[in-house]
Amino acid sequence: MGDSGRLESPDFVQTSLAGAMALGLEPGSFYRNAYPGSLNLLMTYQDGCRANCSYCGLARERCSAPAENTFIRVKWPVYKLAAIIDILRRPPQAAASKVQKLGRICISMITHPRAADDCINIVRQLGKETQLPISVLASPTVLADAVSFFKDIKVAGADRVGIAVDAATPELFSAMRGVAVGGPHRWARYWESIEQAVTVFGCEQVSVHLIVGLGETEQAMVQAIARANQYGAQAHLFSFCPEPGSKLGSQEPPSYGQYRRIQLAAYFLNKKQITIDDFEFNSQGKIVGYGRSLDAILGDNLAAGEPFMTSGCPNREGCVACNRPYGNERPGPILRNYPFRPEAGDILTIKGQVWDE
Repeated sequence: MGDSGRLESPDFVQTSLAGAMALGLEPGSFYRNAYPGSLNLLMTYQDGCRANCSYCGLARERCSAPAENTFIRVKWPVYKLAAIIDILRRPPQAAASKVQKLGRICISMITHPRAADDCINIVRQLGKETQLPISVLASPTVLADAVSFFKDIKVAGADRVGIAVDAATPELFSAMRGVAVGGPHRWARYWESIEQAVTVFGCEQVSVHLIVGLGETEQAMVQAIARANQYGAQAHLFSFCPEPGSKLGSQEPPSYGQYRRIQLAAYFLNKKQITIDDFEFNSQGKIVGYGRSLDAILGDNLAAGEPFMTSGCPNREGCVACNRPYGNERPGPILRNYPFRPEAGDILTIKGQVWDE
C-alpha cells in the first residue's frame, strides 16, 4: 500500500472522472453518449508531483488548497488498483455496458522519484490480469535510464508510449515547465526520450502531446508537429483550457480558428498528406494555406470531420480509443476535440471556424 499505509501507487491510482463513471464507480451520464474508449489512470503520491508546470492543476506551487485540487478541471478519485482490475476482469456478460466500451488503458506518470519503478509494477499487473492494450504517458525527468525503462514496460505489457512535451518551443517550455518556474523539466531531455522510445517501441507507436494556446505561433506549432513526425512519432493535440488554481488560471484558451488550423496541420502531417514545405504562413506565423484547397487534400474526410476528432492511441481494431471526452472544455454544442464523429451541424460550424481569427 505504498509507504506507511498511504493511498499511493503502485497499489492505488487515480482515475479520470469519466473513467470512474465508465467503471461504475461514480454516477453520471455522458453528453451526447460520448463514452470514453480508454481508461485513464494517474499515479498518485501523498507528497504530490515535484514539477511546477504553470498550466497544470498538479503543480507543486498551485494556488488552490489541496482539497480543491483538480486535474483537467475535474476531480480524479483514488481507487485500489486491485478493485479496478477486478472490474475489468469481469466477463462481458457481467460487465456494465460502459466498461465494455473501453478499448485501452493509459497510465500517466507524475514527476516523483518512485514513479518509474511503480509504473513498471502497475503495467505488469494490468498486463497480466486484463486483455486491454496498455499505453504509458512517461515522465522523462524521472527516468535514470530511459531506454531500460521503455524496455521494461514493454516486457511488462505496454505496447505504446506517450510523452507530453506540451510547449511548442524551447523558450516556452522553459517558461512554462523549466527553469523559469522552478521546474525540473528540460526540453532537450524530452526530445531525447522521444527518440529513445521510438527505438524501443517502433515508429508510429510513440505519441507526442502538444498543447495549443500557450503563446506559440501557429508556425512554431507546425514545426513541433513536424519534428515529432521526423522522430517517428505521432502528434496528439490538446487545447489549452485554464486550470483553476494554476498560474495560468486566468489565461484565455486559443481561438477556435487557431485550434482548427492546427488540427488540420496535425492531421495532414501525421498522415503524411503534405509536408511542412507546403504550408503558407503570414508575417505573424498564422497558417494561411496548406498548398492546396482543403477539399483537394481531404476529400470525403473533411465532410466526415475526421481531422477534428480527438486523436489518440487506438484499440485493438485500430480505432481511436483515447477519445478523452470533454478534456479540452465543458460539454456543450461547440467542441474543440470531438470524442465522436461530428454530425452535419457540427461540420457546418467547424467549416465556418477554420479561417476565423
